[in-house]
Amino acid sequence: MDKKTFAKGATINRPSLFVGENYPFWKVRMQNFLEFIDRGLWDVVLNGPFIPTIPINDVQENKPSAQWTTDESRRAQYDMRARNITPCALTLDEFYRINNSA
Repeated sequence: MDKKTFAKGATINRPSLFVGENYPFWKVRMQNFLEFIDRGLWDVVLNGPFIPTIPINDVQENKPSAQWTTDESRRAQYDMRARNITPCALTLDEFYRINNSA
């Protein structure tokens, strides 16, 4: 059976589907897709989620979400959006392979 690198073509509404082959090509496509939606999405992939903090006794502690500013909420939302989009770009086999390795 001839295994295709991508089972479906990508659109501006759907990322490329990774089927376990040609990761460098898929990564570039995924980066372009996420940056097209919002550059902050790719930033969270590279740097991890934004977690607002406040100083308490000279130590930075996580800030309760009820105290987040509008900008802090927007930046924290990037992580949820990226985590929602990424599984949509994986076959079921790849999703379980990645999910079980965490």
